[in-house]
Amino acid sequence: MAGQLNPNVLLAVPLAPLAGAAIAGLFGTKFFGNKIGRTASHTATILGVLIAFIISFQTLLAVMDGATYHGTVYTWMTVMGLKLEVGFLIDSLTAMMMCVVTFVSLMVHIYTIGYMAEDEGYNRFFSYISLFTFSMLMLVMSNNFLQLFFGWEAVGLVSYLLIGFWYTRPTAIYANMKAFLVNRVGDFGFILGIGLLLAYAGSMNYGEVFAKRADLATMTLPGTDWMLLTVACICLFIGAMGKSAQFPLHVWLPDSMEGPTPISALIHAATMVTAGIFMVARMSPLFELSDTALSFVLVIGSITALFMGFLGIIQNDIKRVVAYSTLSQLGYMTVALGASAYSVAVFHLMTHAFFKALLFLGAGAVIIGMHHDQDIRNMGGLRKYMPITWITSLLGSLALIGTPFFAGFYSKDSIIEAVHATHIAGAGFANFAVLAGVFVTAFYSFRMYFLVFHGEERFGKAHDDHHGHGHDDHHDDHHHGLAPGEKPHEAPWVVTVPLMLLAIPSVVIGFIAIGPMLHGDFFNGVIFVGDNHHAMKELHEEFHGATAMALHALSTAPFWLALAGVASAYYCYMVNRKVPEWFYNKFRAIYTILDNKYFMDKFNEVVFGKGAVLLGRGLWSGGDRALIDGLIVNGSAKVVGWFSALIRHFQTGYIYHYAFVMIIGVLLFLIYFMPFPSFAK
Repeated sequence: MAGQLNPNVLLAVPLAPLAGAAIAGLFGTKFFGNKIGRTASHTATILGVLIAFIISFQTLLAVMDGATYHGTVYTWMTVMGLKLEVGFLIDSLTAMMMCVVTFVSLMVHIYTIGYMAEDEGYNRFFSYISLFTFSMLMLVMSNNFLQLFFGWEAVGLVSYLLIGFWYTRPTAIYANMKAFLVNRVGDFGFILGIGLLLAYAGSMNYGEVFAKRADLATMTLPGTDWMLLTVACICLFIGAMGKSAQFPLHVWLPDSMEGPTPISALIHAATMVTAGIFMVARMSPLFELSDTALSFVLVIGSITALFMGFLGIIQNDIKRVVAYSTLSQLGYMTVALGASAYSVAVFHLMTHAFFKALLFLGAGAVIIGMHHDQDIRNMGGLRKYMPITWITSLLGSLALIGTPFFAGFYSKDSIIEAVHATHIAGAGFANFAVLAGVFVTAFYSFRMYFLVFHGEERFGKAHDDHHGHGHDDHHDDHHHGLAPGEKPHEAPWVVTVPLMLLAIPSVVIGFIAIGPMLHGDFFNGVIFVGDNHHAMKELHEEFHGATAMALHALSTAPFWLALAGVASAYYCYMVNRKVPEWFYNKFRAIYTILDNKYFMDKFNEVVFGKGAVLLGRGLWSGGDRALIDGLIVNGSAKVVGWFSALIRHFQTGYIYHYAFVMIIGVLLFLIYFMPFPSFAK
């Protein structure tokens, strides 16, 4: 069915969720007087996302058959030859992202029926998550930088609304403001990068900019000897650092767990945080021409992958463990981008979306069963009370740590191999980081798994000092955690069905997709790799099928590091609980550093927060009060007053005084303009 896709059908993909969001947001809230109830609101939004998913899946099948679309849907305006328009670029990369976004969003919508059942903002929440789906689809389907930036900012805005969904809670307001401000830092770099490309390529259309990449590669930034393309790519990646939570712009994501759990799965696992990864992969024709930019990407990703994983080890909030896992895995994707293995990064983006959404929704099911207690130290033995949540969470954890034959194994192992094969500056550190991260990931993942589902039942007891009052509890007048004698319970079917549906791709999608996505022609003509970058070439040479890859992995370092991480977690938290206590007492300084998240929040507070306050006070005191009010406003008034007081002495009211002044004036006038004789000979 090779040919061109129907743009009208494609337009229904983002517009269907938008229509659902409008129905629930306008008619299901106080805005128009609650015209419809909860059932109508969630039906409208779920139906919209379902339509988007069906069309997206059909589009993927058509694209695999050779169909594409690249064209303008709507021209907003033309300014001096510059076209500002809405357009779609539908190829294999876009079609895959459309399916991931809509499928995970559909699962989250269904899950939300059970999770938010008792919340007063039920309809508003459905409106927000459906609006977010629209924004993300506009981002991934765009064929130009204007629409990309619109989607980029729209997902940021809706994430602000979702993180601060419980707006009466100070911690939620702090978290959404933090996310908004940190993302503005990244977005400043992003718009600078777009501006540079627009200024020197003269277009905002991807295809037209890519066509001029050879010329752009020869230019330097005016006034410097820096390569223009290097600066532009680094600026674009700074935008990705904010949206995809890379060090040091990662600080917003853990705090965003203040929002309801469904948004953690939707925004912080499968969609928004992967926007930066998608963008860099889409810009591969530009990044491939700058090894400096790729090296920068590689090092930033390596730091994020390893050091954010360390923080997951000491977390006790079940959602924050998964959040730091997300940070670490985003670092892995970024490392793959830096190694010029763009298809591997996108492959890990896809597999990670399924198993991380599964883990977040599984954590939410545990929170429901524990009556909104999120502290894993108050759990234990939930396996027999919540069998579906247990088995799906186990499958998600096995996929996360890269167990052979599971989805995460194929993408994660491919990243490690790609980094090992690359020779870009920083590859040595990156190779160490991704290998060490395997052990760290396995340790914190199964630390959480063992503490939650196995061992001693620690719930239903008197509250200890560490008893966790769930961030996700939106019933402030209710009891947090299980009361003495209470037992956990399995979540309702609207919660467990999405878990089971997400568990399927978490297990099998890697085995199915690795051949066409990494070693076939799925991304041909979409992702570009330069002849001087050999990582993907070496991966192709070493690949002999999905089964052979999994069997070979049993004798490789990543498998044994993952196994060592699981075994260490089992010994520390199931066999000898004194070991973690010994480490805590022996390395308390390290624990303090980790517990304070490397003091990044404190640094930002002191340097940027207080610095901004001091700068503001300085500008107010020196600029506003002294310069503007003091010198310009009050100073000019004083000058006028002084001059007026001086002139006043000449206003006597006597005619002969005025006549005398006139005579003196005429005399001075004549002297000034009178030609004097020259005495030169």
